[in-house]
Amino acid sequence: MYSLKIIRLLYYDVHRYNNDMESKTQKLQDKLKTLPRSSGVYFHKAKSGEIIYVGKAAVLKNRVRQYFQSTRDMDVKTRALVEEIYDTDWVETESEIDALFLESEMVKRYMPRFNILLRDDKSETFIRIDMKSEWPTVSFTRNPSDDGAEYFGPYYNGYTIKKALRYLRKVFPYYTTPPKENGRPDLDAHIGLSPRAGTSSTEYKSTLKRLIRYMEGGRSAIVRELDKEMHLAAKLHDFENAAALRNKINDLKSLQQKIMFGDREFMDISKDKALSSLMTLLGLPKIPARIEGYDVSHMGGTNVVASMVVFTNGVSDRANYRKFKTRIEQNDDYYNMHETLQRRLSEKNLKAWGKPDLILIDGGKGQLDAALRAVEEYNLTIPTISIAKREEEIIVHRIRSNIGTDALKEFIQNPTQDVAVTISGDYYVINLHVGQLNASSHSKNLRSSSIHSTYSDVTKLFQRIRDESHRFAISYHTVLKRAKQTANVLEEIPGIGPATRRKLIRTFGSMRGVSVADETALIAAIGEKKTKLILPLLKPQS
Repeated sequence: MYSLKIIRLLYYDVHRYNNDMESKTQKLQDKLKTLPRSSGVYFHKAKSGEIIYVGKAAVLKNRVRQYFQSTRDMDVKTRALVEEIYDTDWVETESEIDALFLESEMVKRYMPRFNILLRDDKSETFIRIDMKSEWPTVSFTRNPSDDGAEYFGPYYNGYTIKKALRYLRKVFPYYTTPPKENGRPDLDAHIGLSPRAGTSSTEYKSTLKRLIRYMEGGRSAIVRELDKEMHLAAKLHDFENAAALRNKINDLKSLQQKIMFGDREFMDISKDKALSSLMTLLGLPKIPARIEGYDVSHMGGTNVVASMVVFTNGVSDRANYRKFKTRIEQNDDYYNMHETLQRRLSEKNLKAWGKPDLILIDGGKGQLDAALRAVEEYNLTIPTISIAKREEEIIVHRIRSNIGTDALKEFIQNPTQDVAVTISGDYYVINLHVGQLNASSHSKNLRSSSIHSTYSDVTKLFQRIRDESHRFAISYHTVLKRAKQTANVLEEIPGIGPATRRKLIRTFGSMRGVSVADETALIAAIGEKKTKLILPLLKPQS
Protein backbone atom coordinates (compact mmCIF):
# COMPACT_ATOMS: atom_id res chain seq x y z
CA MET A 1 0.00 0.00 0.00
CA TYR A 2 2.83 2.36 0.97
CA SER A 3 4.69 1.58 -2.31
CA LEU A 4 1.50 2.25 -4.29
CA LYS A 5 1.25 5.74 -2.74
CA ILE A 6 4.85 6.48 -3.69
CA ILE A 7 4.21 5.31 -7.27
CA ARG A 8 1.12 7.54 -7.48
CA LEU A 9 3.05 10.53 -6.12
CA LEU A 10 5.86 9.92 -8.59
CA TYR A 11 3.30 9.63 -11.39
CA TYR A 12 1.69 12.96 -10.46
CA ASP A 13 5.12 14.64 -10.16
CA VAL A 14 6.18 13.38 -13.58
CA HIS A 15 2.81 14.30 -15.07
CA ARG A 16 3.01 17.83 -13.60
CA TYR A 17 6.61 18.18 -14.83
CA ASN A 18 5.61 17.12 -18.35
CA ASN A 19 2.72 19.60 -18.34
CA ASP A 20 5.08 22.39 -17.18
CA MET A 21 7.58 21.52 -19.91
CA GLU A 22 4.84 21.44 -22.57
CA SER A 23 3.51 24.79 -21.37
CA LYS A 24 7.03 26.26 -21.34
CA THR A 25 7.80 24.82 -24.77
CA GLN A 26 4.60 26.18 -26.31
CA LYS A 27 5.11 29.62 -24.75
CA LEU A 28 8.69 29.75 -26.00
CA GLN A 29 7.72 28.52 -29.47
CA ASP A 30 5.10 31.27 -29.73
CA LYS A 31 7.72 33.81 -28.70
CA LEU A 32 10.25 32.51 -31.23
CA LYS A 33 7.75 33.16 -34.01
CA THR A 34 8.19 36.88 -33.38
CA LEU A 35 11.97 36.77 -33.91
CA PRO A 36 13.08 39.46 -36.39
CA ARG A 37 15.34 38.96 -39.39
CA SER A 38 17.70 41.72 -38.26
CA SER A 39 21.07 41.38 -36.58
CA GLY A 40 21.27 41.52 -32.81
CA VAL A 41 22.19 39.94 -29.49
CA TYR A 42 20.16 37.22 -27.80
CA PHE A 43 19.95 36.18 -24.15
CA HIS A 44 19.10 32.60 -23.14
CA LYS A 45 17.64 32.42 -19.63
CA ALA A 46 17.09 29.67 -17.07
CA LYS A 47 13.77 29.17 -15.28
CA SER A 48 15.01 31.40 -12.44
CA GLY A 49 15.49 34.28 -14.90
CA GLU A 50 19.29 34.02 -14.77
CA ILE A 51 21.00 34.85 -18.08
CA ILE A 52 22.97 31.70 -18.85
CA TYR A 53 24.20 32.52 -22.36
CA VAL A 54 24.67 35.64 -24.51
CA GLY A 55 25.23 35.33 -28.25
CA LYS A 56 25.22 37.46 -31.40
CA ALA A 57 23.51 36.82 -34.70
CA ALA A 58 23.56 38.23 -38.21
CA VAL A 59 19.92 37.13 -38.51
CA LEU A 60 18.26 36.60 -35.13
CA LYS A 61 15.40 34.51 -36.51
CA ASN A 62 17.73 31.95 -38.08
CA ARG A 63 20.35 31.75 -35.33
CA VAL A 64 18.12 31.53 -32.26
CA ARG A 65 15.76 28.94 -33.77
CA GLN A 66 18.73 26.66 -34.44
CA TYR A 67 18.92 25.95 -30.70
CA PHE A 68 15.45 24.42 -30.73
CA GLN A 69 15.87 22.11 -33.69
CA SER A 70 17.44 18.65 -33.56
CA THR A 71 20.11 18.32 -30.86
CA ARG A 72 21.60 15.23 -32.49
CA ASP A 73 24.56 17.10 -33.98
CA MET A 74 25.23 19.25 -30.90
CA ASP A 75 28.11 18.60 -28.54
CA VAL A 76 27.48 17.71 -24.90
CA LYS A 77 27.96 21.26 -23.57
CA THR A 78 25.53 22.79 -26.06
CA ARG A 79 22.92 20.13 -25.27
CA ALA A 80 23.29 20.98 -21.58
CA LEU A 81 22.67 24.65 -22.43
CA VAL A 82 19.56 23.87 -24.51
CA GLU A 83 18.11 21.73 -21.72
CA GLU A 84 18.33 24.68 -19.33
CA ILE A 85 16.84 27.31 -21.67
CA TYR A 86 13.47 28.37 -20.30
CA ASP A 87 13.14 31.74 -22.01
CA THR A 88 14.93 33.79 -24.65
CA ASP A 89 15.10 37.56 -25.13
CA TRP A 90 16.89 39.59 -27.74
CA VAL A 91 17.95 43.10 -28.68
CA GLU A 92 18.11 44.19 -32.31
CA THR A 93 21.12 46.19 -33.51
CA GLU A 94 21.77 48.36 -36.53
CA SER A 95 24.43 46.08 -38.00
CA GLU A 96 26.29 42.85 -37.42
CA ILE A 97 29.33 44.81 -36.25
CA ASP A 98 27.22 46.57 -33.62
CA ALA A 99 26.02 43.15 -32.44
CA LEU A 100 29.64 42.00 -32.13
CA PHE A 101 30.62 44.90 -29.87
CA LEU A 102 27.39 44.70 -27.82
CA GLU A 103 27.85 40.97 -27.23
CA SER A 104 31.29 41.61 -25.71
CA GLU A 105 29.88 44.24 -23.34
CA MET A 106 26.98 42.02 -22.22
CA VAL A 107 29.23 39.01 -21.59
CA LYS A 108 31.46 41.21 -19.41
CA ARG A 109 28.45 42.47 -17.47
CA TYR A 110 26.54 39.21 -16.89
CA MET A 111 29.39 36.65 -17.04
CA PRO A 112 26.96 33.90 -18.14
CA ARG A 113 28.23 30.50 -17.07
CA PHE A 114 27.66 28.84 -20.46
CA ASN A 115 29.67 31.52 -22.25
CA ILE A 116 32.58 30.59 -20.01
CA LEU A 117 31.90 26.87 -20.46
CA LEU A 118 31.48 26.91 -24.24
CA ARG A 119 34.08 29.41 -25.34
CA ASP A 120 37.52 28.46 -26.61
CA ASP A 121 39.94 30.45 -24.45
CA LYS A 122 42.52 30.48 -27.25
CA SER A 123 40.22 32.66 -29.38
CA GLU A 124 39.83 35.38 -26.75
CA THR A 125 41.05 38.48 -28.59
CA PHE A 126 41.63 42.10 -27.59
CA ILE A 127 42.01 45.13 -29.87
CA ARG A 128 45.10 47.18 -28.94
CA ILE A 129 45.49 50.87 -29.87
CA ASP A 130 48.55 52.74 -28.56
CA MET A 131 47.08 56.25 -28.60
CA LYS A 132 50.12 57.73 -26.79
CA SER A 133 52.40 57.06 -29.75
CA GLU A 134 52.91 59.74 -32.38
CA TRP A 135 51.53 57.37 -35.02
CA PRO A 136 49.34 54.84 -33.16
CA THR A 137 48.81 51.38 -34.62
CA VAL A 138 45.82 49.05 -34.37
CA SER A 139 46.64 45.44 -33.60
CA PHE A 140 45.24 42.32 -31.94
CA THR A 141 46.50 40.41 -28.92
CA ARG A 142 45.42 37.64 -26.58
CA ASN A 143 47.51 38.94 -23.68
CA PRO A 144 46.84 42.60 -22.80
CA SER A 145 49.61 44.20 -20.75
CA ASP A 146 49.96 47.37 -18.70
CA ASP A 147 51.91 49.25 -21.36
CA GLY A 148 49.87 52.44 -21.58
CA ALA A 149 47.95 51.36 -24.68
CA GLU A 150 44.15 51.10 -24.80
CA TYR A 151 42.62 47.62 -25.00
CA PHE A 152 39.11 46.74 -26.13
CA GLY A 153 37.52 43.37 -25.58
CA PRO A 154 37.67 40.52 -24.95
CA TYR A 155 36.02 39.21 -28.11
CA TYR A 156 35.46 35.48 -28.28
CA ASN A 157 35.90 34.96 -32.00
CA GLY A 158 39.18 36.29 -33.32
CA TYR A 159 38.25 35.78 -36.96
CA THR A 160 35.02 37.79 -36.63
CA ILE A 161 36.56 40.78 -34.87
CA LYS A 162 39.43 40.95 -37.37
CA LYS A 163 36.93 40.85 -40.23
CA ALA A 164 34.91 43.65 -38.58
CA LEU A 165 38.01 45.83 -38.25
CA ARG A 166 38.82 45.26 -41.92
CA TYR A 167 35.44 46.71 -42.85
CA LEU A 168 35.85 49.64 -40.47
CA ARG A 169 39.34 50.37 -41.78
CA LYS A 170 37.79 51.57 -45.06
CA VAL A 171 35.97 54.27 -43.08
CA PHE A 172 38.62 54.97 -40.44
CA PRO A 173 42.03 54.34 -42.09
CA TYR A 174 44.69 53.21 -39.63
CA TYR A 175 48.22 51.85 -39.49
CA THR A 176 48.97 48.27 -38.49
CA THR A 177 52.72 49.00 -38.30
CA PRO A 178 54.41 52.36 -37.60
CA PRO A 179 55.04 54.36 -40.79
CA LYS A 180 58.64 54.88 -41.87
CA GLU A 181 59.90 58.43 -41.59
CA ASN A 182 59.99 60.07 -45.06
CA GLY A 183 58.99 56.69 -46.53
CA ARG A 184 56.97 56.32 -49.71
CA PRO A 185 53.21 55.61 -49.36
CA ASP A 186 52.59 51.86 -49.39
CA LEU A 187 49.76 49.92 -51.04
CA ASP A 188 47.45 50.37 -48.02
CA ALA A 189 47.71 54.16 -48.37
CA HIS A 190 46.94 53.99 -52.12
CA ILE A 191 43.76 51.94 -51.58
CA GLY A 192 42.58 54.05 -48.64
CA LEU A 193 43.31 51.67 -45.74
CA SER A 194 46.09 53.85 -44.27
CA PRO A 195 46.10 57.66 -43.84
CA ARG A 196 46.64 59.69 -47.01
CA ALA A 197 49.95 61.41 -47.64
CA GLY A 198 50.08 64.76 -45.84
CA THR A 199 47.87 63.62 -42.95
CA SER A 200 49.17 65.03 -39.66
CA SER A 201 49.50 63.01 -36.46
CA THR A 202 46.71 65.07 -34.88
CA GLU A 203 44.33 64.40 -37.78
CA TYR A 204 45.19 60.70 -37.71
CA LYS A 205 44.51 60.45 -33.96
CA SER A 206 41.17 62.19 -34.51
CA THR A 207 40.24 59.43 -36.98
CA LEU A 208 41.24 56.75 -34.46
CA LYS A 209 39.13 58.40 -31.77
CA ARG A 210 36.16 58.07 -34.08
CA LEU A 211 36.96 54.40 -34.60
CA ILE A 212 37.00 53.94 -30.82
CA ARG A 213 33.70 55.80 -30.50
CA TYR A 214 32.18 53.51 -33.10
CA MET A 215 33.27 50.44 -31.13
CA GLU A 216 31.69 51.96 -28.02
CA GLY A 217 28.34 52.53 -29.70
CA GLY A 218 28.53 55.98 -31.29
CA ARG A 219 27.74 55.10 -34.92
CA SER A 220 24.75 57.44 -35.27
CA ALA A 221 26.60 60.43 -33.78
CA ILE A 222 29.57 59.84 -36.09
CA VAL A 223 27.35 59.76 -39.18
CA ARG A 224 25.79 63.07 -38.14
CA GLU A 225 29.23 64.63 -37.64
CA LEU A 226 30.50 63.42 -41.02
CA ASP A 227 27.35 64.72 -42.70
CA LYS A 228 27.89 68.21 -41.23
CA GLU A 229 31.55 68.17 -42.31
CA MET A 230 30.58 67.09 -45.82
CA HIS A 231 28.09 69.94 -46.26
CA LEU A 232 30.59 72.45 -44.87
CA ALA A 233 33.28 71.23 -47.30
CA ALA A 234 30.85 71.51 -50.21
CA LYS A 235 29.89 75.02 -49.11
CA LEU A 236 33.58 75.98 -49.12
CA HIS A 237 33.95 74.41 -52.61
CA ASP A 238 36.33 71.76 -51.22
CA PHE A 239 34.67 69.15 -53.40
CA GLU A 240 37.43 66.55 -53.14
CA ASN A 241 37.14 66.44 -49.35
CA ALA A 242 33.33 66.51 -49.56
CA ALA A 243 33.39 63.49 -51.87
CA ALA A 244 35.70 61.60 -49.49
CA LEU A 245 33.36 62.34 -46.58
CA ARG A 246 30.36 61.25 -48.67
CA ASN A 247 32.08 57.94 -49.38
CA LYS A 248 32.75 57.41 -45.67
CA ILE A 249 29.09 58.02 -44.86
CA ASN A 250 28.03 55.55 -47.55
CA ASP A 251 30.51 52.97 -46.24
CA LEU A 252 29.12 53.36 -42.73
CA LYS A 253 25.56 53.04 -43.97
CA SER A 254 26.48 49.95 -45.92
CA LEU A 255 27.27 48.28 -42.57
CA GLN A 256 23.78 49.05 -41.38
CA GLN A 257 21.10 46.44 -41.90
CA LYS A 258 18.13 48.03 -40.19
CA ILE A 259 17.53 51.18 -38.13
CA MET A 260 15.88 50.06 -34.90
CA PHE A 261 16.52 52.59 -32.18
CA GLY A 262 16.62 55.99 -33.87
CA ASP A 263 18.64 58.28 -31.62
CA ARG A 264 19.43 55.46 -29.17
CA GLU A 265 22.78 53.74 -29.47
CA PHE A 266 22.87 49.93 -29.60
CA MET A 267 19.96 49.08 -27.35
CA ASP A 268 16.30 49.83 -26.76
CA ILE A 269 16.86 50.58 -23.07
CA SER A 270 13.24 49.81 -22.14
CA LYS A 271 14.18 46.16 -22.83
CA ASP A 272 17.13 46.24 -20.44
CA LYS A 273 15.84 44.45 -17.38
CA ALA A 274 18.56 45.84 -15.11
CA LEU A 275 17.72 49.46 -15.96
CA SER A 276 13.94 49.03 -15.71
CA SER A 277 14.27 47.09 -12.41
CA LEU A 278 16.59 49.79 -11.07
CA MET A 279 14.07 52.50 -11.95
CA THR A 280 11.36 50.63 -10.01
CA LEU A 281 13.56 49.78 -7.01
CA LEU A 282 14.80 53.36 -6.50
CA GLY A 283 11.61 55.11 -7.58
CA LEU A 284 13.42 57.03 -10.33
CA PRO A 285 11.33 59.31 -12.61
CA LYS A 286 12.75 57.64 -15.75
CA ILE A 287 15.09 54.87 -16.84
CA PRO A 288 18.66 56.01 -15.95
CA ALA A 289 20.13 56.37 -19.44
CA ARG A 290 23.38 57.89 -18.11
CA ILE A 291 24.90 56.36 -14.98
CA GLU A 292 28.21 57.70 -13.67
CA GLY A 293 30.48 55.70 -11.35
CA TYR A 294 33.20 57.23 -9.14
CA ASP A 295 36.17 55.80 -7.25
CA VAL A 296 39.27 57.28 -5.57
CA SER A 297 42.76 55.78 -5.65
CA HIS A 298 45.95 56.81 -3.83
CA MET A 299 48.75 55.45 -1.69
CA GLY A 300 48.95 57.01 1.75
CA GLY A 301 47.63 60.31 0.44
CA THR A 302 50.08 60.60 -2.47
CA ASN A 303 49.20 60.65 -6.18
CA VAL A 304 45.53 61.05 -5.27
CA VAL A 305 43.28 60.51 -8.29
CA ALA A 306 39.61 59.83 -8.96
CA SER A 307 37.80 58.21 -11.86
CA MET A 308 34.48 58.96 -13.52
CA VAL A 309 33.14 56.18 -15.72
CA VAL A 310 29.97 56.55 -17.77
CA PHE A 311 27.45 53.87 -18.73
CA THR A 312 25.04 54.98 -21.45
CA ASN A 313 21.93 52.80 -21.82
CA GLY A 314 23.59 50.21 -19.59
CA VAL A 315 26.74 49.94 -21.74
CA SER A 316 30.19 51.35 -20.91
CA ASP A 317 30.80 54.59 -22.81
CA ARG A 318 34.58 55.03 -22.68
CA ALA A 319 34.58 58.14 -24.83
CA ASN A 320 32.96 59.96 -21.89
CA TYR A 321 35.23 58.64 -19.12
CA ARG A 322 37.06 61.35 -17.18
CA LYS A 323 39.85 61.34 -14.58
CA PHE A 324 40.67 63.84 -11.84
CA LYS A 325 43.82 64.61 -9.85
CA THR A 326 42.96 66.27 -6.57
CA ARG A 327 44.28 69.80 -6.04
CA ILE A 328 45.30 69.05 -2.44
CA GLU A 329 46.82 65.64 -1.74
CA GLN A 330 45.77 64.09 1.54
CA ASN A 331 44.90 60.70 2.97
CA ASP A 332 41.20 61.51 3.31
CA ASP A 333 38.84 59.65 0.97
CA TYR A 334 35.87 61.77 2.07
CA TYR A 335 37.61 65.01 1.10
CA ASN A 336 38.86 63.47 -2.15
CA MET A 337 35.39 62.27 -3.15
CA HIS A 338 33.83 65.64 -2.26
CA GLU A 339 36.37 67.57 -4.36
CA THR A 340 35.85 65.22 -7.32
CA LEU A 341 32.06 65.60 -7.33
CA GLN A 342 32.37 69.33 -6.69
CA ARG A 343 34.48 69.71 -9.84
CA ARG A 344 32.36 67.33 -11.91
CA LEU A 345 29.09 69.14 -11.08
CA SER A 346 30.40 72.64 -11.78
CA GLU A 347 28.33 74.69 -14.20
CA LYS A 348 31.06 74.41 -16.85
CA ASN A 349 31.26 70.61 -16.71
CA LEU A 350 27.51 70.11 -16.49
CA LYS A 351 27.18 72.09 -19.69
CA ALA A 352 30.02 70.24 -21.43
CA TRP A 353 29.35 66.68 -20.23
CA GLY A 354 25.63 66.71 -19.47
CA LYS A 355 23.78 65.77 -16.29
CA PRO A 356 23.83 62.18 -14.99
CA ASP A 357 20.58 60.34 -14.29
CA LEU A 358 22.23 58.40 -11.45
CA ILE A 359 25.53 58.70 -9.57
CA LEU A 360 27.09 55.52 -8.11
CA ILE A 361 29.87 55.99 -5.54
CA ASP A 362 32.33 53.21 -4.74
CA GLY A 363 32.38 53.26 -0.95
CA GLY A 364 30.29 53.39 2.20
CA LYS A 365 28.33 56.00 4.12
CA GLY A 366 31.25 58.44 4.45
CA GLN A 367 32.00 58.55 0.72
CA LEU A 368 28.28 58.83 -0.06
CA ASP A 369 27.85 61.72 2.39
CA ALA A 370 30.80 63.54 0.80
CA ALA A 371 29.27 63.16 -2.66
CA LEU A 372 25.82 64.27 -1.44
CA ARG A 373 27.31 67.45 0.04
CA ALA A 374 28.75 68.31 -3.37
CA VAL A 375 25.38 67.68 -5.06
CA GLU A 376 23.60 69.86 -2.50
CA GLU A 377 26.11 72.71 -2.81
CA TYR A 378 24.90 73.20 -6.40
CA ASN A 379 21.21 72.77 -5.43
CA LEU A 380 20.94 69.76 -7.73
CA THR A 381 18.56 66.81 -7.28
CA ILE A 382 20.57 64.00 -8.87
CA PRO A 383 19.88 60.49 -7.49
CA THR A 384 23.10 59.51 -5.68
CA ILE A 385 23.83 56.17 -4.02
CA SER A 386 26.88 54.06 -3.15
CA ILE A 387 27.93 50.42 -3.23
CA ALA A 388 29.81 49.17 -0.16
CA LYS A 389 32.96 47.26 -1.06
CA ARG A 390 32.92 44.09 1.00
CA GLU A 391 29.34 42.81 0.91
CA GLU A 392 28.35 44.83 -2.18
CA GLU A 393 25.29 46.30 -0.49
CA ILE A 394 23.64 49.45 -1.79
CA ILE A 395 23.72 52.46 0.55
CA VAL A 396 20.97 55.07 0.20
CA HIS A 397 20.37 58.13 2.38
CA ARG A 398 16.77 58.10 3.56
CA ILE A 399 16.19 61.75 2.61
CA ARG A 400 19.15 63.22 0.70
CA SER A 401 19.74 60.59 -2.01
CA ASN A 402 16.97 62.07 -4.24
CA ILE A 403 15.21 58.77 -4.86
CA GLY A 404 11.72 57.41 -4.23
CA THR A 405 11.66 55.21 -1.12
CA ASP A 406 8.22 53.57 -1.41
CA ALA A 407 9.63 50.29 -2.71
CA LEU A 408 12.31 50.21 0.00
CA LYS A 409 9.75 50.81 2.77
CA GLU A 410 7.66 47.99 1.31
CA PHE A 411 10.63 45.61 1.50
CA ILE A 412 11.19 46.57 5.16
CA GLN A 413 7.57 45.79 6.00
CA ASN A 414 7.40 42.70 3.79
CA PRO A 415 10.86 41.11 3.42
CA THR A 416 11.46 38.69 0.54
CA GLN A 417 14.04 35.97 -0.05
CA ASP A 418 15.63 38.13 -2.80
CA VAL A 419 15.90 41.56 -1.16
CA ALA A 420 16.71 42.62 2.40
CA VAL A 421 16.43 46.31 3.34
CA THR A 422 17.55 47.50 6.77
CA ILE A 423 17.80 50.94 8.37
CA SER A 424 21.17 52.08 9.75
CA GLY A 425 20.83 55.56 11.20
CA ASP A 426 19.92 57.90 8.34
CA TYR A 427 20.61 55.28 5.68
CA TYR A 428 18.89 52.38 3.97
CA VAL A 429 21.16 49.38 3.42
CA ILE A 430 19.92 47.25 0.50
CA ASN A 431 21.08 43.67 0.00
CA LEU A 432 20.05 42.39 -3.44
CA HIS A 433 21.73 39.00 -2.98
CA VAL A 434 20.46 37.61 0.32
CA GLY A 435 22.46 34.61 1.50
CA GLN A 436 25.44 35.23 -0.79
CA LEU A 437 28.68 36.54 0.70
CA ASN A 438 31.86 38.01 -0.73
CA ALA A 439 35.34 36.94 0.31
CA SER A 440 37.02 40.35 0.21
CA SER A 441 36.73 43.90 -1.06
CA HIS A 442 36.24 44.14 -4.81
CA SER A 443 35.55 40.40 -4.92
CA LYS A 444 33.69 39.16 -7.99
CA ASN A 445 32.18 36.09 -6.33
CA LEU A 446 28.63 37.32 -6.86
CA ARG A 447 29.24 37.87 -10.58
CA SER A 448 29.69 34.14 -11.14
CA SER A 449 27.11 32.90 -8.61
CA SER A 450 24.63 30.31 -9.81
CA ILE A 451 21.96 31.74 -7.49
CA HIS A 452 19.61 34.05 -9.36
CA SER A 453 17.27 36.54 -7.71
CA THR A 454 14.81 39.12 -8.97
CA TYR A 455 17.48 41.83 -8.85
CA SER A 456 20.53 39.84 -9.98
CA ASP A 457 20.68 41.91 -13.18
CA VAL A 458 20.81 45.14 -11.15
CA THR A 459 23.57 43.70 -8.95
CA LYS A 460 25.65 42.71 -11.98
CA LEU A 461 25.18 46.15 -13.59
CA PHE A 462 26.35 47.85 -10.38
CA GLN A 463 29.32 45.50 -10.11
CA ARG A 464 30.28 46.16 -13.72
CA ILE A 465 30.20 49.94 -13.11
CA ARG A 466 32.08 49.58 -9.81
CA ASP A 467 34.76 47.36 -11.37
CA GLU A 468 35.26 49.81 -14.25
CA SER A 469 35.56 52.85 -11.97
CA HIS A 470 38.07 50.97 -9.79
CA ARG A 471 40.11 49.80 -12.79
CA PHE A 472 40.18 53.27 -14.35
CA ALA A 473 41.23 54.95 -11.08
CA ILE A 474 43.95 52.38 -10.39
CA SER A 475 45.38 52.70 -13.92
CA TYR A 476 45.67 56.51 -13.62
CA HIS A 477 47.18 56.27 -10.13
CA THR A 478 49.73 53.75 -11.42
CA VAL A 479 50.77 56.07 -14.25
CA LEU A 480 51.36 58.96 -11.82
CA LYS A 481 53.18 56.75 -9.32
CA ARG A 482 55.58 55.45 -11.97
CA ALA A 483 56.21 58.96 -13.25
CA LYS A 484 57.05 60.10 -9.74
CA GLN A 485 59.35 57.14 -9.14
CA THR A 486 61.45 58.17 -12.12
CA ALA A 487 61.76 61.74 -10.88
CA ASN A 488 64.92 62.63 -8.99
CA VAL A 489 66.69 65.52 -7.36
CA LEU A 490 68.22 66.58 -10.69
CA GLU A 491 64.78 67.69 -11.92
CA GLU A 492 64.59 70.23 -9.12
CA ILE A 493 67.84 72.02 -10.07
CA PRO A 494 67.50 75.14 -12.27
CA GLY A 495 69.84 75.01 -15.25
CA ILE A 496 69.92 71.22 -15.43
CA GLY A 497 67.79 70.19 -18.40
CA PRO A 498 66.59 66.84 -19.78
CA ALA A 499 69.66 66.39 -22.01
CA THR A 500 72.06 66.79 -19.05
CA ARG A 501 70.01 64.42 -16.89
CA ARG A 502 70.00 61.79 -19.62
CA LYS A 503 73.76 62.13 -20.07
CA LEU A 504 74.40 61.69 -16.35
CA ILE A 505 72.18 58.58 -16.13
CA ARG A 506 73.82 57.10 -19.26
CA THR A 507 77.30 57.79 -17.90
CA PHE A 508 76.84 56.61 -14.31
CA GLY A 509 74.02 54.08 -14.79
CA SER A 510 71.58 55.38 -12.17
CA MET A 511 70.87 58.20 -9.74
CA ARG A 512 72.79 56.26 -7.11
CA GLY A 513 75.78 56.12 -9.47
CA VAL A 514 75.60 59.90 -9.97
CA SER A 515 75.47 60.54 -6.20
CA VAL A 516 78.63 58.48 -5.48
CA ALA A 517 80.64 59.76 -8.46
CA ASP A 518 83.65 61.97 -7.67
CA GLU A 519 83.90 65.57 -8.81
CA THR A 520 86.49 64.82 -11.53
CA ALA A 521 84.21 62.23 -13.19
CA LEU A 522 81.26 64.62 -13.07
CA ILE A 523 83.27 67.46 -14.66
CA ALA A 524 84.41 65.10 -17.42
CA ALA A 525 80.80 64.18 -18.11
CA ILE A 526 78.95 67.53 -17.96
CA GLY A 527 81.55 70.25 -17.44
CA GLU A 528 82.68 72.29 -14.44
CA LYS A 529 79.85 74.85 -14.48
CA LYS A 530 77.03 72.29 -14.25
CA THR A 531 78.95 70.17 -11.76
CA LYS A 532 79.05 73.15 -9.39
CA LEU A 533 75.23 73.39 -9.68
CA ILE A 534 74.49 69.78 -8.76
CA LEU A 535 77.33 68.95 -6.37
CA PRO A 536 75.93 70.77 -3.29
CA LEU A 537 72.63 68.91 -3.64
CA LEU A 538 74.20 65.51 -4.29
CA LYS A 539 76.69 65.81 -1.43
CA PRO A 540 75.50 68.44 1.04
CA GLN A 541 78.12 69.96 3.34
CA SER A 542 78.08 68.75 6.93
